[in-house]
Amino acid sequence: MEKDTIILGIESSCDDTSAAVIKNGILLSNVTASQAVHESYGGVVPELASRAHQQNIVPVVDQALKRAGVEREQLSAIAFTRGPGLMGSLLVGVSFAKGLAASLGIPMIDVNHLQGHVLAHFIHAEGEEFNPPTFPFLCLLVSGGNSQIIKVNAYNDMQIIGQTIDDAAGEAIDKAAKVMGLGYPGGPIIDRLARQGNPEAYKFSKPHIPDYDYSFSGLKTSFLYNLRDWIQEDPDFIEHHKEDLAASIEKAIVDTLMNKLRLAARDLKIRQVAMAGGVSANTGLRNAFHEYAAKYHWQVFIPKFGYTTDNAAMIAQAGYFKFQDRDFCPMEAPAYSRVAIK
Repeated sequence: MEKDTIILGIESSCDDTSAAVIKNGILLSNVTASQAVHESYGGVVPELASRAHQQNIVPVVDQALKRAGVEREQLSAIAFTRGPGLMGSLLVGVSFAKGLAASLGIPMIDVNHLQGHVLAHFIHAEGEEFNPPTFPFLCLLVSGGNSQIIKVNAYNDMQIIGQTIDDAAGEAIDKAAKVMGLGYPGGPIIDRLARQGNPEAYKFSKPHIPDYDYSFSGLKTSFLYNLRDWIQEDPDFIEHHKEDLAASIEKAIVDTLMNKLRLAARDLKIRQVAMAGGVSANTGLRNAFHEYAAKYHWQVFIPKFGYTTDNAAMIAQAGYFKFQDRDFCPMEAPAYSRVAIK
């Protein structure tokens, strides 16, 4: 009888410690511990993040194995996020993966965090609808640190055809929330307020960047300068208009993202279009995705909310694909903080 393929995935690139188990392509568990310690600082503090990972990694992995009903000795390989991300956070996950793999005498599989987000579309859990895209497809990857349009030819063949030349979409949303004094994390707050506001209330300057690349620094500056002028006229302007402000900045960002994606889909004649990353949880972007799908006859793929943010299920899934090809990494492979999709 053929032996089961059981992959443990570990994700620790930023401020979420996560572990997941996949058995023969089916997700059995996905456990994540988030860190509330950063809220009072208005952003992730790298040193605090790495300390929290050290506290969380053992119980999170233990829970993932228990929920999956799997013993450590049954594992076929350990997949881990090698980068990009915060170096201190990555080192906790990488070091733990190396130690566990060495103790069990099983191979290690390094996963590019960004590729993991794209491959979240292939996570297959019991009882969940499973409708993955077929190759090739386009994927809009949008998060706090990345805004990219990727042509996905295979699980291990991804080509970036457009990306931000400065700020990422998620970063622009977070900065807008911070300027408005809305708290951290800003994305979900902007999303909630935008549902109650008028997206046509205010206009902000949009960049004109060639090809499929993005730029959000000018939009962010336009928002800041307009807000400064309005506050001079009415010191309580933000409080009086926060819903409309949130809806308008969200619309400007979503329109920018979707227009470039539309051009790429048209030029490459690809109608299978997906999105991934933390910002793909944004309601306005999801709505626009469905509107564009209806208008341009796209078949669209949007991950479950739980698979949009950083999670180990996507790392285990990428590891499962690589395991089939026996694509392992050496024990001495270091973590890396910055790298593009290869």
